[in-house]
Amino acid sequence: MNICLFGATGRVGMVILANALAAQHSVQALVRDSKKLNREAAGVSVWEGNVLNESDIAQSIAGSDVVISALNTDGSSKLSRSMPFIINNMKKCGIKRIITIGTAGILQARSQPEIYRFQSAESRRKSTRDAEEHLKAYLLLKDSGLDWTIVCPTYLPVGERVGHYRYEKDYLPENPSSISIYDTGDFAFQQLFSNEFFGTRVGLTY
Repeated sequence: MNICLFGATGRVGMVILANALAAQHSVQALVRDSKKLNREAAGVSVWEGNVLNESDIAQSIAGSDVVISALNTDGSSKLSRSMPFIINNMKKCGIKRIITIGTAGILQARSQPEIYRFQSAESRRKSTRDAEEHLKAYLLLKDSGLDWTIVCPTYLPVGERVGHYRYEKDYLPENPSSISIYDTGDFAFQQLFSNEFFGTRVGLTY
């Protein structure tokens, strides 16, 4: 399988990349700084560029079978501005499957299912800026017609690979705690081989 990976140098992206290469898949990675990745690693092709440049997005997607985005917000509008480029170029290339890393804030609130978790008392974050940006990306995917899945981890320390965790469609499981970058990356990578969560957000926690 040829995987286009955005955010390969990020915390979760690096875990996804390691999973893909260990399973002998090919990876096309678009990164801002190619020095952060081993360009000589077997199976990985690295392009240095910007996700806000549609031509860079097009180059990295061309020839791939699926797309995984582990991009974070970086306190900017990067997610919502890059997502239309990703969606448009996936459609041009006839690619249907995309998996992204979101945030638990864009899940439905368990206490108030009519609103998002970041809008409710369930969220402990003082700022909603990042969640609002993730929400924009989610709504774009929701209307895209693609086979999308958004993995929505709760509190995300580096942690360790535990290998077991809880997950739920569109909601965060009850009594959430945290989830490591390793288990988050592993779960996201596994979605390449499952259609269980097509068209859904998935809450993830220990």
